[in-house]
Amino acid sequence: MNKKKVGLVVGSFAALMHLVWGVFIALGFAQPWMDFVYKMHFLNNPFTVMPFDLMRILGLVVIAFVMGYIVGYVFAVLWHKLHN
Repeated sequence: MNKKKVGLVVGSFAALMHLVWGVFIALGFAQPWMDFVYKMHFLNNPFTVMPFDLMRILGLVVIAFVMGYIVGYVFAVLWHKLHN
């Protein structure tokens, strides 16, 4: 398992999921989606989605990628240590 490749895969997945969330916000689907998810869990939604901000979503996507990369990299390092 290549540490850098695992980091890139996990980081890319995390960034993609947050990019999709940003698209949901931009298209106005985020609040109804959150209301639906909370309702399906028999909960009231205490959150309100803020207006779309391009710089904020870009920052979120970048941070999600970096954190995902770190998590994937550390996972691969631990995998190698435990399986060798």
